[in-house]
This record gives sequence, structure tokens and C-alpha cells, in this order.
Amino acid sequence: MGTLATIVLVHGIAQEQAAADTLEAQWLPGLAGGVRNHGDLELADRLWRNGLPGDIATRMAFYGNQFLAEGAQGAAVGELTDEQLEFMERLAEVWLATAAEHAGDQRDLLTAQRLVAEPSPDDRPQGPKAALRPALNALVRLRWFAPFGIGLAEKFVVRALSQVTRYFTDEAVREYAQQQVLALVGPETKLVVAHSLGSVVAYEALHRTEQEVALLTMGSPLGLRTVIYDRLRPQPTTVPKAVASWHNLVDRDDLVAAHLDLAPFFPPFPGADIAPVTEEPLDNGASPHDSTHYLTKAITGGIVAKALAS
Repeated sequence: MGTLATIVLVHGIAQEQAAADTLEAQWLPGLAGGVRNHGDLELADRLWRNGLPGDIATRMAFYGNQFLAEGAQGAAVGELTDEQLEFMERLAEVWLATAAEHAGDQRDLLTAQRLVAEPSPDDRPQGPKAALRPALNALVRLRWFAPFGIGLAEKFVVRALSQVTRYFTDEAVREYAQQQVLALVGPETKLVVAHSLGSVVAYEALHRTEQEVALLTMGSPLGLRTVIYDRLRPQPTTVPKAVASWHNLVDRDDLVAAHLDLAPFFPPFPGADIAPVTEEPLDNGASPHDSTHYLTKAITGGIVAKALAS
């Protein structure tokens, strides 16, 4: 059992080299900064001031270590099953289609549109990476995924795709991740803040608790049909009974989040009236999916302040 928290944080993909402590140290200044930008200076100081956490217990639900465990490297394509490889290709196709509609970079937009329009070859290459083509190979040609060159882009995309895939296809990983959230939720918990894949983990975990909390999702892929939305548990999807409010933040150029209003996908729990509210798109600059850029926004701070005041 972990230390119960007033605020529970849930990280996203590509954090396998981190730990709960290091991620808390990264997220807390951003969380306090958003509250400060909102104008609540006293609450911001209670979260983080002068390099130290304040008196509001804030803990990170960490599950990234599951992607470094033996046999679960997360980026070792050759270790994945055919089912997992196929899932990765479908997810890559969704990301590519999203880029073709929403990429803020004009060159990426035109490139993605051209790649989506190209017919898939009937004779796909054989071998351990066969199921990753052509969608993955197309993704790494976009500057959004390749700011430092195609070589690093392929490593990032494969790692991101494989971690999402492992969550949905490996029951041990899925259960472990949710338990890290549930171990921190208790009578004092008021807010769960979840980013990227972490929003999926938090959503499913909150269906398994009775503790009433506010939910804040950032850069969430929860609305991606076929690859993620249709695989969520439980089905049919609803707002978790324990969720007293749900705010969703998305950057206009965040391809992972797909710019989806989550309300049509998640009706209120039977007998309740809580629906997800997707705020107006944010501008996170050159790093649209960055968790800190989401946290430091004044609108984020307002959501946090309201949740803690309840």
C-alpha cells in the first residue's frame, strides 16, 4: 500500500527510465505553476515553493518500470507477438490519419495526407517488423515525431506504440498500472491528474473505487476508436461512478490526443449527470504533448484549485 494522497498523478508513455520520485519532482513545480498562473498564490505555495513540496500530499502512480522488466522492454519489436504487432500498426494508422487532419506543421500535414492516400502494398515485407509497415515508417517521416532526426523518431514511435500495446494486451501490466493508482487513492484524495496513456490507466482504475474524486486528463487518447476506446474496461463506457467532475485538456497540435471531445464517448454513469468537459484547445508551443506544458496553464490551475476547494 502506498502513501495516500490528496492529488494522484499518473504519467504517460516513455517514462521507463524514471521513478515515482523523479516524476513527482518534475510535475510538482508545473502543477504549482499552473495554480500560480491562475492567480491562487497561497495554494501554489502549498503545492511547491522554493524547491520543496508543500503540505498537500501529491504522489505519482508509477508503472513505467513494467516496460523495463525482463521480457517487457517496450521497444524490442522482435519480442512482441503477432497480435501485439498488429495492434501497433493499427495505432500507427490512427496517429497518421490524425496528422493528416490536424498536424499544425504544414509540411507534416501535406506529408501525412499524401501518405494516407497512398494504397497499402499487397506484398508487405516479412520479418519481425512486417506488421509495423507502412504506417510506422510513415509516422517517422513527420517532423512532429522526428524533431531530432528519423533515427531517434523510429525509436520513440516504436517505444510509444509498444507501451500502449503492452498495456492493452498484457494483463499483468494492465493490472499493475491500475493498482499503482488505487494504492494512492483514499479518503483524502480529491483529484487525479493523468497524462497521455496515464489517462487510460486512471480511467479504468477509477471504475474500481468508491472514493469521489475530480479527474483531469491531459493529452488523452481515450477517444481513439478501434485501438483504444473499444478496448476500454468496463464496456459500455461511461464516466466512472466515483468521478465528481472531469475536465479534459488538449493542445491543438497534440496528435496523440486526436482533438476529440470526449463527451460523446463517455456518457454519465447511470443515475448521475457528470460528463467530461473538453476545454478549448491549448497552445503548448513546440512540445504539444509535453506534460509540464499542460500543467503550467492557468486553466489547469483553475481546475486544480476548484477540485481542492471542494
